[in-house]
Amino acid sequence: MDIDDMVLISIDDHTIELPGMFDEHMPVKFRDQAPKLVQDEGGHDQWVFQGTSVGLPGLAAVASWPKEEWGFDPTGFAEMRPGCYDIEARIADMDANGMLAGMNFPTSPGFAGTHLAKLPDRELTNAAISAYNDWSLDELAGEHPGRFIPLSIVPYFDIDSAVAEINRVAKLGCRTVSLPEAPYALGLPSFASGHYDPLFKAIAENDMVVALHIGVAFGLIQRPPDTMLDDIMLLAPQIMSITTIDILLSGLLRKFPNLRFALSEGGIGWVPFLLDRLDRHSTNQTWTDFTSTLPPGQTPTDVWREHFLACFITDPAALRLRDRMGVETLAWECDYPHSDSTWPYSPEALHSELTLAGCSDGEIDQITWANVAKFFRYDPFAAIPKEEATVGALRKRAAEAGVDVSTTSKAEYRRRWDLAHAS
Repeated sequence: MDIDDMVLISIDDHTIELPGMFDEHMPVKFRDQAPKLVQDEGGHDQWVFQGTSVGLPGLAAVASWPKEEWGFDPTGFAEMRPGCYDIEARIADMDANGMLAGMNFPTSPGFAGTHLAKLPDRELTNAAISAYNDWSLDELAGEHPGRFIPLSIVPYFDIDSAVAEINRVAKLGCRTVSLPEAPYALGLPSFASGHYDPLFKAIAENDMVVALHIGVAFGLIQRPPDTMLDDIMLLAPQIMSITTIDILLSGLLRKFPNLRFALSEGGIGWVPFLLDRLDRHSTNQTWTDFTSTLPPGQTPTDVWREHFLACFITDPAALRLRDRMGVETLAWECDYPHSDSTWPYSPEALHSELTLAGCSDGEIDQITWANVAKFFRYDPFAAIPKEEATVGALRKRAAEAGVDVSTTSKAEYRRRWDLAHAS
């Protein structure tokens, strides 16, 4: 398949929420208490909610910076590429990358709303979560048909409220809910406890996908005091295997046989080994209760292929084992605007790996868009005809619009920001 003929859909990107976003969607009685973007004493932007800092607006939002400037240092809007926070600029950046659509996780609320969930005023937190969802559904996805897969967060610390929010956003067309991939790492009950069964029941009844993004489970692995940042970043994808085992052992898929789990930024290299180990375990260790947690009559590989979708940025070795995993379980991610992203050359990087792995045109379509469409019950061509959704068509549009993807320093972005905002 020619690069220009590919269609790309990413199931892991990130939004940077603009100031005032919560104000516009919070109930009137709570607007003066909505999350606010303020500057700290060092001049860094940070979100403050219920008197507590809940995160920086652009942590690791390094898109188009020279690599020597990359890091987790605090990043304000003035230093970011506009596509990080401005929706129209984001779409232009997607066009330049030949990417039709993406599923975006929040930043300041936490990938699964964990930054908000830790705060004490639950009613106020619930209102902020609903406000984020309304922005995500109405403005991000709703005003840009075909470009974003709707994703929501829920107040998972309050099961009744979480169920109500699931039912509410499902009626608004939401297809996905992001949950912590290891809630017990936050001191909460595990998936196996039964505590979340009403939540999973609502998700299943609304035919939604559970999106699990790496992050929370970092706390499960004890590292030495002198551990390096690289240590966590390199181990992160492998932690998703813990989440997968948690789900299989929880009995959730026996209770709710149509649940589906999308695993974001976990990669796929660990999957073949885990499936081999699980299948051997299920036949050798017949004295344990393992098989009683699985849907009746299914092997772990059967369960994986029916209920999971794993995504990768680059995974050249694992793609050669795609038949072992099931090509239908694989999807691609861009991870814009983070340092792991291959933007703006994702088509080249992905096409090279798929070609070297010997993927057929049909397999390339599955991995780049068709698996996502099936898994999320999402028609990528409902609003945009396929001939206008290809890498070539989108990049042509970006070129005609003059989208600049050249390396640009944060100092230059600040200079442009200051000029644009000069009184």
